[in-house]
Parts: sequence; structure tokens; C-alpha cells
Amino acid sequence: MINGQIRIGIYGGTFAPPHNGHVRAAEEFVRQMELDLLYIIPTAVPPHKQIDAADDPKHRLAMCERAFGAHEKMLVSDMEIARGGTSYTVDTLRALAEEDRRLFLLMGTDMMLTLDRWREPAEIFRLCYPIYMRRESDPIIEKQIIAKNNEYLAKYGKIVRRVPMEFVDISSTEIRRMVKAGEDISALVPAGVAAYIEREGLYV
Repeated sequence: MINGQIRIGIYGGTFAPPHNGHVRAAEEFVRQMELDLLYIIPTAVPPHKQIDAADDPKHRLAMCERAFGAHEKMLVSDMEIARGGTSYTVDTLRALAEEDRRLFLLMGTDMMLTLDRWREPAEIFRLCYPIYMRRESDPIIEKQIIAKNNEYLAKYGKIVRRVPMEFVDISSTEIRRMVKAGEDISALVPAGVAAYIEREGLYV
């Protein structure tokens, strides 16, 4: 808590499955932003990406509980899954906003660059402080980020701040491919997630 406000982070995504890169990002988000609590929120139906037609959000929620549940200051929430339908960030922010709370929203570079195309972007900027982490080192992307932040400052009076962290080269897409191919994923995901995937026969 700083200046009487509880600092709350929001880290949403499909998490199909959650992996060590997600966990590392969450840990750095908590540490660098001095969060009192971080909500890990798997989406019901993501508005920005396609998911497998056989996807069961309850599996993704269960895997998130195994990946993040033991971490201090992290709380896995089913609020978007329980709400159902397409998961819009602005609805989640409204549900969490309180006068004594300061909200911080974590996203990747691709989301940072398209934030003004989300539902009600002005309201998103009003309700929270958007934060991004980079997974790439492309200088062209850096120029795009600077240009986009200039737009955001002019439109919404805020920029999307960066939380620096060491690049972790893991993707959920690659993990699903490895599982389907019968390859070992134990070095890429928390042990509880690997065990859950095997027990439930996911991604085969």
C-alpha cells in the first residue's frame, strides 16, 4: 500500500497452458510495481485471438491455480470465466475498481500497440495504469512503441509504462505442439501444470 491506496495488478490471458514465462512475468510485475495483490485471470473467450474449439476454460483455470496458486500476493480468479461470453478488459476493470485501489494492467507488446482498438480504450486508461513487458528486441518495434505512446498521451493523458525483464523464450503454442508430439515439457511449465496436462490428456 502506498499513500493509502492498495496496489492491485491484473494479469489476464488465455493461459493455454500457463508456463514458466508467465510465472516469471507475474513475479516481476509484483516486484517492480510493488503490488499488494496480483489477480491472475484466465479469459472465458478472448476477443483478440482464436482458441481451440475443444478448449475448456475450467482446465485453464485449474492449470493457473497450479502455476500461480502457491505464490504470495497472487490470486487466481474465475471472474471472467464465471461471467461467460467474450472477456472484455474494461468489464473486469470496472468489477475491480474501488476508490482505495490503484489498478495496474499487464500486457505484452502486441497488446500495447493495439490498446486503442480494445473496447472502450478511454475507460481502460481512466480505470488503470497500463503496463507492458517486451518479449522481443526489434528496434523497429521500439519506434512503434514510442509513436504509440505519444498517441496515447495525446488521446488519454497516459502512456503504457514498461516493466523490464529478461526475455523468456517460451510460448503456449509451442508447448501444445510439443505435447502433441510426445516431447518433454517439464522444463517449460511448473510441475503441477505438467502433471495436470498429462493426467487430463490435454493437447494430444
